[in-house]
Amino acid sequence: MSARTIKGPCQAWPQESGFIREVLDRIGDKWTVLVVSTLADDPLRYSDLQASIPGISQRMLTVTLKALERDGLLSRTAYAEIPPRVEYELTPLGHSLLDAVTALAGWAASHYDEVAAHRRHHDQNGVGRKKARGTGPDASPAS
Repeated sequence: MSARTIKGPCQAWPQESGFIREVLDRIGDKWTVLVVSTLADDPLRYSDLQASIPGISQRMLTVTLKALERDGLLSRTAYAEIPPRVEYELTPLGHSLLDAVTALAGWAASHYDEVAAHRRHHDQNGVGRKKARGTGPDASPAS
């Protein structure tokens, strides 16, 4: 029996890598990618953020902003004005994430047609997986 080959970035992480997975869940979330990239240049008010990100609900924007603030990726500043004004902006830690999220969003936009074509093909043909020759219960014996 051959030894199992173990690869990937998890090998460099500590034994208790749950926290790293939690951070990846946060920064890899579609709404996080869009919020962080939208705040790239200037602070924005809540309503301007929501208007800038099509499809995000008020609830999801609120949940995302609170999580990003908790993780130190953005700051929330409330101004004592009437009516009250609140702005969100990236912290230095949030700015350090910009290259990664901008690359992800750019990849999604530039490969949209290709991914859409693969989805259409998959939806038309169902799930099909190639089998290695000579494996599985239906494999014929070698001649």
